[in-house]
Amino acid sequence: MTALVALTGGIASGKSSAARQFESLGIRVTDADDVAAEVLSRGSPVLDAIRETFGAGALTAHGDYNRKAMRELVFGDERAREQLNAIVHPAVRELTQRKLSRPCDMPYQIWSIPLLLETQQQSVPDRIVVVDVPEDIQIERVMARDGVSETSARRALAAQTGRHERLAVADYVIHNDSSVEALTSQVDFLHQRLMEEL
Repeated sequence: MTALVALTGGIASGKSSAARQFESLGIRVTDADDVAAEVLSRGSPVLDAIRETFGAGALTAHGDYNRKAMRELVFGDERAREQLNAIVHPAVRELTQRKLSRPCDMPYQIWSIPLLLETQQQSVPDRIVVVDVPEDIQIERVMARDGVSETSARRALAAQTGRHERLAVADYVIHNDSSVEALTSQVDFLHQRLMEEL
């Protein structure tokens, strides 16, 4: 049986870089963000439900999910975020389960999921890897990556589970507060450990 290893971390922590390194080592990665994009594709039942709930502004002029408008809405409105999650999360979970249950010939596979704790799925994987970074670095990275103000970056962080809560559930921690080479080295080391342990 292939073990399921969840890879999580806060916004701009470097989860995607870590996931790409695991993939380069031959490990299958199922990315929750990719699954969500598939669920939110143009013409999907989920996108129809979002439009019905939040109005035409939830979609772009071309009929795609309006990520920027919805992000602004849900970061400032707890009820709206709960409504959106109630529509999206069940569909994402169902499709994720189908993808994770495919046959795999490695001792483990990676499930990259930013909102592991927020969706209360920490009991699902066999192991949890947290990519950790200090909050001040997260804020700098969000501002640079998304071109947003410090206030917006802090609001995005506040909408997620805190750093200490993530670290409390971690079986393994990857520290991503320095170079890409350091991150790569830690993933390589952890890969060898997981291959031996699982």
